[in-house]
Amino acid sequence: MAAIARLPLTHSLPSIFNPSSFLSQSLSFPTYLHRSPFRSFSSVSPILCTSHRDSRSPGSDSNASIVGDLLDYLNESWTQFHATAEAKRQFLAAGFDLLSENEDWNLKPGGRYFFTRNMSCLVAFAVGEKYVPGNGFHAIAAHTDSPCLKLKPKSASSKSGYLMVNVQTYGGGLWHTWFDRDLSVAGRAIVRASDGSFVHRLVKVKRPLLRVPTLAIHLDRTVNSDGFKPNLETQLVPLLATKSDESSAESKDKNVSSKDAHHPLLMQILSDDLDCKVEDIVSLELNICDTQPSCLGGANNEFIFSGRLDNLASSFCALRALIDSCESSENLSTEHDIRMIALFDNEEVGSDSCQGAGAPTMFQAMRRIVSSLGNKQVTECTFDRAIRKSFLVSADMAHGVHPNFADKHEENHRPQLHKGLVIKHNANQRYATSGITSFLFKEVAKLHDLPIQEFVVRNDMGCGSTIGPILASGVGIRTVDCGIAQLSMHSVREICGTDDIDIAYRHFKAFYRSFSSVDKKLVVDD
Repeated sequence: MAAIARLPLTHSLPSIFNPSSFLSQSLSFPTYLHRSPFRSFSSVSPILCTSHRDSRSPGSDSNASIVGDLLDYLNESWTQFHATAEAKRQFLAAGFDLLSENEDWNLKPGGRYFFTRNMSCLVAFAVGEKYVPGNGFHAIAAHTDSPCLKLKPKSASSKSGYLMVNVQTYGGGLWHTWFDRDLSVAGRAIVRASDGSFVHRLVKVKRPLLRVPTLAIHLDRTVNSDGFKPNLETQLVPLLATKSDESSAESKDKNVSSKDAHHPLLMQILSDDLDCKVEDIVSLELNICDTQPSCLGGANNEFIFSGRLDNLASSFCALRALIDSCESSENLSTEHDIRMIALFDNEEVGSDSCQGAGAPTMFQAMRRIVSSLGNKQVTECTFDRAIRKSFLVSADMAHGVHPNFADKHEENHRPQLHKGLVIKHNANQRYATSGITSFLFKEVAKLHDLPIQEFVVRNDMGCGSTIGPILASGVGIRTVDCGIAQLSMHSVREICGTDDIDIAYRHFKAFYRSFSSVDKKLVVDD
């Protein structure tokens, strides 16, 4: 997405900043942004909504902020497909080699590689130059999906003179927050090419296209006392347009095609965005998305206001940490292990899919890596030894204490924004953290002077879960569950602290560079 309300390079902030005199200059601001003194995140210039694509090239300054680049990533990644495609672009730009799961792998020590699955799941890794088969993997896992609305296979409907778009709820969203938002559609399409082949294409209609209007209080007098409890099947239906004679024409063919299953008006908009004919769109998989850009907020611009922070914030911190931890050959020259990230789809609905953490994607990749680097002269025990030496960081957003609902947190475990990553504990194994894995992850933080927090749910409340227990139990890999503290989790618009993004990035990068030395100092099963 193009930069929005970014300060020109010719404007520099004086040591004593006068907001009123600065704002009198000719600048364009989104109407929803408060014109307050700016908090600078890079040496280039402050950021309001998005940064320039190259505001901070990977690895250019270990102390520089990645917040501006995160805003770019969020604004680009409306769906899990776009998030994966943007991650792919960044890995290619950083010099990683693209692999195919359908082909043999010829890997080498010092090499950097990645592959995608379903264009919604990605695994990337960098091999230490001193790696020998049987050494471990140091991995960070996150997910690319977020709660949202998705178009039904047949979405076209009409009510009371309006064209409506029927949707399914995906995950456990705070669905009331989707009302009265400027919405649109994004996702992927299968398009028929001129030679008769079929092409996978991403689509994103950036302008406000849909809206789910609330009922006026005059017609729902008790809503504030009884609560807003919409029927998710009949009342959470986005409005597309007013009905016209042309748009109301219905196909009389009982064997309707994909394009007939959706409003012709919507199909035309999609074909314009894809630059193809309507009849060449043979399949669609679309999310409903909020069009408001991700941006900085708060009096000091200390917050990030955005959709999909859960869990794209973790995904981005992980991918940037991997890229920056091995940006040059020197970074891997003394490395004996393999650094890895795995970004999965479908976490919000249980992970049981081909592209979810419930599939053996990551462990199949690990086995293939061990086999390729050992020139296939390895035994089953070689992979087993590698897993015993490995460590996984399951990174998913954490519940920051809410100032208006502080009693919802256990009184001694109330994570705060700007105070560092949150290690998640649960005695019933809803999180995979153990005393050993927590200790090791905290030792990495201690070594690099990074703050850390801890969270445990109240005994009288249920506890969510993550991909951590799924992956930990898959092959018995040591795992710690952690996350960036946030508010409004699963809302269409979430909040996290800017400082925590940079702390998470530095913690993940420190994990790649320092974990081996920390792990060697601990003996458990001797």
